[in-house]
Amino acid sequence: MQRGFRLPTVGSMTPMDARDPELKKELNATLQARRELGEEYESALVDSFLEKVDQRIDGAVDRRLRRQLAEQQMVTARGARSPKSTDSFGERYGFGIVSMVLAIPLSAIGGGLANLPGLLVAWAGIVGVNAFQAARTNPDLFRGRRHRRSSQDSDWEG
Repeated sequence: MQRGFRLPTVGSMTPMDARDPELKKELNATLQARRELGEEYESALVDSFLEKVDQRIDGAVDRRLRRQLAEQQMVTARGARSPKSTDSFGERYGFGIVSMVLAIPLSAIGGGLANLPGLLVAWAGIVGVNAFQAARTNPDLFRGRRHRRSSQDSDWEG
């Protein structure tokens, strides 16, 4: 290092806003200790300061996670609907009615333009859209019996 080199203080390094004044004090104390103790202790001082920064980050993450968990619990306690409960009988019934109403002109267009193959393609599309909607609102609908049975506890198994 050059003679006459002076380590900067935290305030002179950057126009830092004092979001964590304790951490700022720790950094200033670490820099002051470095000046007094010399280069041979620099690694230990930096490690010590980084450990304190790590603890602050861990604390902030823990607080944020606890807050998010509390918010989720509040939403659940208030009776907010889960994504699976957004499906209602009215929605399914309405979707079925709309698909049948749209099936009439689609059948006419498909059958009129391409006869039986056009009609089959139109109805394959209608069935596909309805199957997708049914699978979206009830994910277990197209799974086999074994898969559904294995996910439940059986009285017969030891």
